[in-house]
Amino acid sequence: MNNQEISCIRVFADQVQIQTCKKQIKSVETSLTNLAQVLNLAGNEVRLKILYLLDQEKELCPCDISDILGMSIPAISQHLRKLKDANIIQFRKVGQTIFYSLKSNHFVIIKPLFQHIQQPELV
Repeated sequence: MNNQEISCIRVFADQVQIQTCKKQIKSVETSLTNLAQVLNLAGNEVRLKILYLLDQEKELCPCDISDILGMSIPAISQHLRKLKDANIIQFRKVGQTIFYSLKSNHFVIIKPLFQHIQQPELV
């Protein structure tokens, strides 16, 4: 190991632990990158609401999301494009209507984000 690889100045630094952790991080780097991307996009309140709606309803069209969130269809479409470009959501066309849904590989990442949302009783 060269000096760049060892930066801990503690006299009794656990080099085995440091190397093991480096290997662990390297082995899950792709998953961490995917999670960071999802969390980055979900950090926007509108996109988080869209993800929540898609989690709850399984699929929605931009018009429905627009009506639900009280936003213009072009504004919703821009958020959907960002989520689609990040490979978080997918779409299917029925005639001229496009329905969006969560991609299954991101469902396991997104689902836990909504576990702590308290659902009030709907009247």
